[in-house]
Amino acid sequence: MFSWLTNAWKVPELRRRVLFTAMILAIYRLGSWIPAPGVDSDAVKSYFSSQGGTVLGLLNLFSGSALSRFSVFALGIMPYVTASIILQLLAVVVPKLEQLQKEGEAGYAKINQYTRYLTICLAALQALGYSYLFKRQGALQANSGRIVLIVVTLTAGTALLMWMGELITKRGIGNGISLLIFASIIADAPTAIRAWSAGGPVTKLFFPILVILVIVAIVFIQEGQRRIPIQYAKRMVGRRMTAGGSTYMPLRVNMAGVIPIIFAAAIMAFPPTIAQFFPQTQGFINRHFTPSDATYLLFEGFLIILFTYFYTAVQFNPVDQADNLRKYGGYIPGIRPGPPTAQYLDRVLTRLTLPGSIYLALVAVLPTFLVQYFTLSQASRTFLGGTSLLIMVGVALDTMRQMESQMVMRSYEGFLK
Repeated sequence: MFSWLTNAWKVPELRRRVLFTAMILAIYRLGSWIPAPGVDSDAVKSYFSSQGGTVLGLLNLFSGSALSRFSVFALGIMPYVTASIILQLLAVVVPKLEQLQKEGEAGYAKINQYTRYLTICLAALQALGYSYLFKRQGALQANSGRIVLIVVTLTAGTALLMWMGELITKRGIGNGISLLIFASIIADAPTAIRAWSAGGPVTKLFFPILVILVIVAIVFIQEGQRRIPIQYAKRMVGRRMTAGGSTYMPLRVNMAGVIPIIFAAAIMAFPPTIAQFFPQTQGFINRHFTPSDATYLLFEGFLIILFTYFYTAVQFNPVDQADNLRKYGGYIPGIRPGPPTAQYLDRVLTRLTLPGSIYLALVAVLPTFLVQYFTLSQASRTFLGGTSLLIMVGVALDTMRQMESQMVMRSYEGFLK
């Protein structure tokens, strides 16, 4: 392990990317401690101390406790995730967006621009909702002008986070948006560990075993893949005859990664945000949208399965893969090129996605059910629950995989065996 760390540090470009990512994450954590103008952080924090079991506690986790301080990054990156979900869903039913997706890089750039605009609108609505909620609960003393200033500050903070995430993706290591969420969750690690250490002997003994088993299951499924054999025939390229050969097409069991978990969490956080404008619905929301509630967990599991199929279909198009194979003279042994190959890939992918989606749902939901039998604090439950562990382990694996590719390109031995 230490050898690949040494080798990674010797590569100037990789070292520069890692340091740039660390710098952006440090700026993000610094902004999480800077309160919005005119906000009494202690008053908001005291209100949050009684809201740990509600969806506000989960939203606070995804913001790295910035929401409980009502800092400039209080909204986190979740408005961008919600906007991405909405645009991807609309692309299925809106012909113009579907056409943009087929135009390649230019079309995706246009969709990303629409996503940014929608993110700003959602961030402004969420900031207004939180301001109204905290003011109604007595945690925020502000007039209309001060609330406008707070809404503008929080919206600008989300826009800055969106830009920082894109910078990490472009110039750093890993997916910027996922790493920002990862940093938010890992920031609560000291509090959760202290709360766990203060528990009883049964909690100290069995809960770490549960966490280790969940992590092992995540790694096992995340790295599992079905290898489709591919055979290439000899063909003429110009005046040269290219040699045929055999390789394989890896289809991962969980091709969607942790994106369905993030999507489901964003969707489940949307109704409580809207309900803040309608006080008469708070009772219903608090009963059925509590992260430890059975209805909440079952609906979250259903959304995870749904989004796993959806995002896998977005990431992998069997028709395009079959056309590319035929274009370069490749074929699957025993399967005719063209539509039969596309049908075969679609059938294999559907069978792989089913256990992958069920695995994601179970790992996200079951630990929350199990920790009900332990005398754990809310901090430990939220941080060490299935959703948090899935996101942390999944993002860590994806980031290590990108570092692996950078190392292999420079003839260094990788660290993912």
